[in-house]
Amino acid sequence: MTKTKLATLAVSGLAAAALFAEPGLAQEAAEAAETAEAAASAAPSPDVQYIFNTLLFLIGGFLVMFMAAGFCMLEAGLVRSKNVSMQSLKNVALYSIAGLMYWIVGYNLMYTGVDGGYIGSFGPYAFDPVGGDALDTGYSTASDWFFQMAFVAATASIVSGTVAERIKLWPFLIFVAVLTGFMYPITGAWQWGGGWLSEMGFSDFAGSTVVHSVGGWAALAGAIVLGARTGKYGADGSVHPLPGSSIPLATLGMFILWLGWFGFNGASQLAMGTIGDVTDVSRIFANTNLAAASGVVTTIVLLQILYKKIDTTMVLNGALAGLVSITAEPLAPAVWQTIIIGGVGGAIVVFTVPLLDKLKIDDVVGAIPVHLFAGIWGTLIVPFSNGDASYGVQIVGILAYGVFTLVASFVVWFILKAAMGIRASEEEEMRGLDMSETGVEGYPEFTRA
Repeated sequence: MTKTKLATLAVSGLAAAALFAEPGLAQEAAEAAETAEAAASAAPSPDVQYIFNTLLFLIGGFLVMFMAAGFCMLEAGLVRSKNVSMQSLKNVALYSIAGLMYWIVGYNLMYTGVDGGYIGSFGPYAFDPVGGDALDTGYSTASDWFFQMAFVAATASIVSGTVAERIKLWPFLIFVAVLTGFMYPITGAWQWGGGWLSEMGFSDFAGSTVVHSVGGWAALAGAIVLGARTGKYGADGSVHPLPGSSIPLATLGMFILWLGWFGFNGASQLAMGTIGDVTDVSRIFANTNLAAASGVVTTIVLLQILYKKIDTTMVLNGALAGLVSITAEPLAPAVWQTIIIGGVGGAIVVFTVPLLDKLKIDDVVGAIPVHLFAGIWGTLIVPFSNGDASYGVQIVGILAYGVFTLVASFVVWFILKAAMGIRASEEEEMRGLDMSETGVEGYPEFTRA
């Protein structure tokens, strides 16, 4: 006999006993049942909530941190063999720079003293003391900082893939320092720091715009200022494919990102101390997975219809676009809404990758369609499932983030270009940046003459 059947019989027996017992005994049984129900529904103590909330931040943080590996593998697979070592170096460096800059100035700029305005305060962030028990916050401040820091690194990774194979190392790293220390925290303060957009009612649950579109706008500016890779576009407007080094590596990177997204979206619930919170985290996980799956299937179907062949790299980006699309509101949508949101994200990749080529904007890994265009879509469609959001306010937020980030990025890129140059020479580009920038080849057996 199963445990379920035993439990059912036990409950039935108790009910029968209550019916046939003396009135006094029946009343006592009813009171005991009410007491048990009240105990089961009571909120956990502040200590327990603090522990579970902190645990959610830490689990979410290391899942989002693991996305750094996903970005690295995806980019290493989609660049040519002669640039794999350079791309790996950039991803290790940008994660480290983001971590330092977000402590030195970024976190306070984003969260401390914003109060409905445009910017927080300057200065390093202070964690709780050793053995701290500040229950008024509901979580350890260090866990929150760690979780938020991993998001900053993801924003920088978006830029890394777009400008690959022709950018010099040091200008890129300086741009990353400015992006993660100042540009991202300032715009993040507008929404997540309780700034002016938050006061207006702008809604971006886990960062379709705050993280992904910001990275996409910065990447777009970099691609325009930098120019296309040598040989990518012909004088007659033809597009010359430059195949990456490893489809299996890129696929691994995509799956790592997909896994990390459960931390990205799930831990953005910001609480796991009650039954309701845990239920919502579970719902977010399910919707996140469904959106990615819908992005994949939609991309496959459209590619078959339009081209009669299914480009694997575009399908990988279809999954990521589905994930970006659901990130602005992963909790509220019903399943059918989730599938539509993720599917449109996949369609965006199919139709905007050729558009960028027509404009001769060289995006090596397809980050702009995935993170910028799908990020805009995901943010715009929030009111489709969340009645508290407004299409008008969502558009205001999208425009505000776009104008600020694009202008600021152009300024920084142009300053770097004038001050030190940002692009490798044509000779260095043809040899590969592994040799000119790192001196270590990613695949020496394939790239040596």
